Amino acid sequence: MTLKLSRRAALYLRISLDATGEMLAIDRQREDCRRICDERGWTIVGEYVDNSVSASDARKKRPGYDALINAYDAGAFDALVCYDLDRLTRQPRQLEDWIDRAKTGQLLIVTANGEADLSTDGGMLFARIKLAVARGEVDRKSARQKRALQQRADMGRPPLGVRLTGYTTAGEVIESEAVIIRRIFRDFGHGESLKGIATRFESEEIKTRRGGRWSSSSIASILRNPRYAGLAIYRGEVTGKPGNWEPLVSEDQFALVQARLADPRRKTNKVGTHRRHLGSGLFLCCDCGSRIYAWSGNRYRCPNACLVRSIAPVDAYLNSVIKARLGLTDVLARMRRAPVESAAPLEAEAKALRARLGRIESDYDAGHIDGRRYAVATEKVRIEIQDIERRLAAVSGNAPLVELLNKPDPAAAFDDLKLMAQRTVLESLMTVILRPGRHGSRKFDPVTVPILWNGATALA
Repeated sequence: MTLKLSRRAALYLRISLDATGEMLAIDRQREDCRRICDERGWTIVGEYVDNSVSASDARKKRPGYDALINAYDAGAFDALVCYDLDRLTRQPRQLEDWIDRAKTGQLLIVTANGEADLSTDGGMLFARIKLAVARGEVDRKSARQKRALQQRADMGRPPLGVRLTGYTTAGEVIESEAVIIRRIFRDFGHGESLKGIATRFESEEIKTRRGGRWSSSSIASILRNPRYAGLAIYRGEVTGKPGNWEPLVSEDQFALVQARLADPRRKTNKVGTHRRHLGSGLFLCCDCGSRIYAWSGNRYRCPNACLVRSIAPVDAYLNSVIKARLGLTDVLARMRRAPVESAAPLEAEAKALRARLGRIESDYDAGHIDGRRYAVATEKVRIEIQDIERRLAAVSGNAPLVELLNKPDPAAAFDDLKLMAQRTVLESLMTVILRPGRHGSRKFDPVTVPILWNGATALA
């Protein structure tokens, strides 16, 4: 009579995709694995499950698998039962770890389909070959998917996957969502902050397409997506080929928004970009030259404690000065004649450079150039694109002023601008220095707010 050696068994059950969510495939694996344990008289001490979790990507977390390893390291079991080895792992490195554990004789690995026997050389060879074949098929499938995605991008088709707000999965416009997308681009282009847009949407009870609240990050992700300008992308890069879906914003508008997003002046506020006062972060201290920020709700304060000023009288004075300067016909005439770099030729140049990047990618994929030439060529083009983006940032910064100058009465129109646009106009027109107020005086003294006018805004 042969005695059966009692072992403490752990079951590992996994399926890559559970389409129904009912865990039926997991249940079938469990039945077969329990049958093995019953036949051998083993005691099941643990069950580890990963439902709808792939084992093909080593970077993907498998909670059940990780718990299984921790349990083995803690000595919780000495037999492992799974339906098939590819349920346990599809990674050659992970398989070698299990083979090493089995070689010690302290762990017995059994599969319900009867194929695995890691206690013999032949069994280990079979397991390695089987996993290598399975891994090869995964790699081939991945290559086919990547090639299909690249082909879609080259043909200007929208990528597959989660649909983009404003479009159906087929790339057709959903007008009720598109209105919100256009508004986001328009408001940000006119000087509004990311937080300001999100706050306004909250007050107007405008939700995301999933019914959630807008945030600065969700607004920024919209603004940074080239697909809204009808630009095809592959691996996060613009291919240089136009998409075959209807753009929600023009390429010029998209380029100006990217320039403003990249503009370091937009990021000077250490407590957020949603400004509530005309000069916070723009005015300079007369003593140390530091930027002055709003403090305690109603004060401007130098970060080095050189001065503290009441906000209301300073802002009111500058508001009146700007409108007075915009009301001078000779100054307006000079400002309207002043050369302003147009975004159109810059965007055309950027578009040509992006197309060149696409051609370099294609040449590399086709094997026409090696890795070294690819790196040199792409770096050169990216430097040129960065230079254009810096010039576009300057154009973007002048946009509210240019729009204001096209109004019949710019001085009156200034009052109608949103605060962020007013700040942009102020920055375009002047540099403001703050001095300490007159000690003991309640009357506002303009001498304590010297102004340096920029370019054509200076008096002749």
